[in-house]
Amino acid sequence: MATLTLATSAVRAARSTKAPRGVVARAADRPLWNPGSPAPEWLDGSLPGDYGFDPLGLGSDPEVLKYFQQAELVHARFAMLGAAGVVIPGLLTKVGILNVPDWWVAGEIAIKDSGIPFWALVMVQAILMGWAETMRIQDYKNPGSQGDGSFFGVTDGFTPVSNGYPGGLFDPMGMGKGDGLKTAQQKEIKNGRLAMLACVGFVAQHAATGKGPIDNLFDHMANPGMVNFATNGVSLP
Repeated sequence: MATLTLATSAVRAARSTKAPRGVVARAADRPLWNPGSPAPEWLDGSLPGDYGFDPLGLGSDPEVLKYFQQAELVHARFAMLGAAGVVIPGLLTKVGILNVPDWWVAGEIAIKDSGIPFWALVMVQAILMGWAETMRIQDYKNPGSQGDGSFFGVTDGFTPVSNGYPGGLFDPMGMGKGDGLKTAQQKEIKNGRLAMLACVGFVAQHAATGKGPIDNLFDHMANPGMVNFATNGVSLP
């Protein structure tokens, strides 16, 4: 009898630890960063690029999750611009089409050659960027509030499709309409995440080799056996 009681208790305990049917179904219906493990309940797949990754539970608060999503989106967009600004000029300079300085000194050289005082540039940047960021944070707090007529007509046509996605003049080809919006959002955040990693890699490359990514790539292609992460004297102790 005691054996039967223990067996029954074990079965009940096993049943109680099973994930809810809905959670298991959702995990099976979409790709997850850790296949086979259920995603946190607050990551239900509704956000672009949601693969259920939140091992520390940082997004369990809905308002915090909303902020994180917007913060990631903005950083992703800046990273994509930054990555393109490093790779494209570097490649065109390498093949002889352009003759521009490397990314880590380009800003300093541009300021010296412009004849514009540094602090004047800082003030203009602060005003313009401050205006844009103020508009963005107000739209985050009150979606749709920064549309037509909110700034002398300058922002007419900026009424967002949804928070963080302005549409209008920022979507001249209408690619964000209908089902195309979800596809574009997914592609944007995935490419943005890669760009953020790339920018970190560019900084690490320069710290390790003193060169940019294009020079590093060409050096590696010319002699892959001797020019790689294991021979730069930094990546491996």
